[in-house]
Amino acid sequence: MDTSPRPSGSPQAPRAGAAPAGVQTAAAPASERPEGRRGRRILRVGVALLAFAAALAFLAFLVLRAGDGRSGLQAKPIPNPPAQYDYGTATAANGMTLHYLETDPANVTLTVVRDNVAIAPYYGINGGFFYDSALLSMAIVDGLPVAGDGSPSGGFGSGAENVKYARGTLVWDRASERLSVQVASKAGELDVTDTSRYWAQGGISMGLGRDASWRDQAVAEHAPFMDEPRLRSGAVFDEEGRLYLVVSENRGTLADFRDAILATLGGRGSPALADGIFLDGDGSSQLRSREASLKGGSAPRRPDALAASVTCMI
Repeated sequence: MDTSPRPSGSPQAPRAGAAPAGVQTAAAPASERPEGRRGRRILRVGVALLAFAAALAFLAFLVLRAGDGRSGLQAKPIPNPPAQYDYGTATAANGMTLHYLETDPANVTLTVVRDNVAIAPYYGINGGFFYDSALLSMAIVDGLPVAGDGSPSGGFGSGAENVKYARGTLVWDRASERLSVQVASKAGELDVTDTSRYWAQGGISMGLGRDASWRDQAVAEHAPFMDEPRLRSGAVFDEEGRLYLVVSENRGTLADFRDAILATLGGRGSPALADGIFLDGDGSSQLRSREASLKGGSAPRRPDALAASVTCMI
């Protein structure tokens, strides 16, 4: 209502935009009122936020499912899976649970797997150390590095050497049918009968039978994370030449893992364990067999941290 004073008796001129006297103005629809437009905008923003939150929740659900070991890691089929091995599991008094594949070393070879061993088309366990796609541990079959260019030298990261350090290397000499652990840096330093008939997997010396000195040797070979609780892997053999590929189900120090191997595999009596090596560990501690699948933790491995080399059975 206009409450400004007016001269008495003077007709009031209609204001610009005002309705003539006597004409009733219809109320604007609620949707056209300023407060209605603001409400619609708020509603649209709210709906968009809810949709975004729902999308994030769905994405998180997919990520969780991908990490549960069932839908995220689908094992590749093996047309003719290996059968010449025995599977076992045991828990030591120190709490470490081990899974192992026992076989003849003649049934074993080395290969490159740019994937999780649990889904790779092989039965076996992870191999040596690596960085991105480069193998830092020796991985040689019949004189050739497994990730090389077909030549004995292979190039950096091919598996032709234990990079930077001389380290414990498990060697299967097919000509003499003998397993041994040799501390070496280059393939040329290995003692084999025939350089075209052997395989060699680098790692860290386990020093079975050398309880007083094994730790010093592991330190000299620059064993990583010795005293941290990690998942562990290794390969050991007994006095009759049987090979055991071992992966832990839970975490422990390097000493815990070694003690667990001695207590379980070594505690079975004859034949006694002869020697072995530690392999790459923690997230790379992976195993696949008919009886078990260990994928190296509760989540799929990152693309830059997969088991690059694998000790597998043929």
